Amino acid sequence: MVGRPSTGRPTLADVAREAGVSPGTASKALNGRLDIAEDTRKRVLEAVAALGYRPTTAQWEPTRTRTIAAVTDVVTSPYISNVLQGLLAAAAGARTDVLVRLAPDRAVRATKAAARAWVAEQKESGVVGIVGITLAEPNAVLQAAKEVYMPFVMIDPVSLDDPRIVSVGSANWAGARTATEHLLELGHQRIGWIGGPTASAAARERFHGYRAALDSAGISLDRSLVRSDPFSIETGLEHGRELLSLPQPPTAVVTGDDEIAVGVLAAARELRVAVPEQLSVVGFDDTPQASWTTPQLTSVHQPLAGMGQMAVETVLAMADGVQPASRHIQLATSLTVRDSTAPPPGTTR
Repeated sequence: MVGRPSTGRPTLADVAREAGVSPGTASKALNGRLDIAEDTRKRVLEAVAALGYRPTTAQWEPTRTRTIAAVTDVVTSPYISNVLQGLLAAAAGARTDVLVRLAPDRAVRATKAAARAWVAEQKESGVVGIVGITLAEPNAVLQAAKEVYMPFVMIDPVSLDDPRIVSVGSANWAGARTATEHLLELGHQRIGWIGGPTASAAARERFHGYRAALDSAGISLDRSLVRSDPFSIETGLEHGRELLSLPQPPTAVVTGDDEIAVGVLAAARELRVAVPEQLSVVGFDDTPQASWTTPQLTSVHQPLAGMGQMAVETVLAMADGVQPASRHIQLATSLTVRDSTAPPPGTTR
């Protein structure tokens, strides 16, 4: 052991150094996790006693339960439901309560005094960290949380430009590129795009992945086939009608999420365009509704529950004083191929 630090209040990092383990292992040992060897746990507890370390949340004491707040603008979408499922499961495993709350209105998020009052209310409720799910314009709240050392982790933030943001998301660019490459391999050349709002970082990354796949295939981007609007069934329905009514409609469409894809399927039915015989459609998220549609939807699988789990692990580690190795954590995507994609009309394969 290297001895007690000479200055300052001992931190979890000091405990880890004293015990000869990583900060993550020290945190697990203090949490009572079963995947830690008993001799390791003993060294950590001895280091705690030697240093006089006291975590602010005392989460390693079995009689104490911590609380985090999960904050979102809406709770009704399949995307949010799946993220919350993973978040709640991870919190239960960490003996942590979750307060699911609607985000404060935009006036609060934009006003420093109101944001400070809102964050103070969370702290008074016993909240040790906040997980924001796809929140728009959280600037003042982020600053207020930083001022009182309240960890704040964003899942799929609208913007990644703010250096205060710690985020959890998926490989959006790679996912959209894979989806577009799937259509190219089937023989499609005229591939449309209906994505989310251009203000959304995730939507922009997905569009750039779609464009990268076209570029690699030597296909110039046709702006007449590109649309962007909110993630919603209405967006898919409206822009699906527009694209399918063009003199030269696309033979395939990549969408920014499953809800947009469902809208495109509805537009195709309305206009008597057969899917996948005349039009192939790919979604993004792979929510349960992707397998409920007719035909079942090919979709980019995001580990939504895994994103919720990672956000819980990250915010609790930050509450213990352990900063994440990366401020922007990305989980891998994959493509789930179902019945909504096929070769373009007139192609024999």
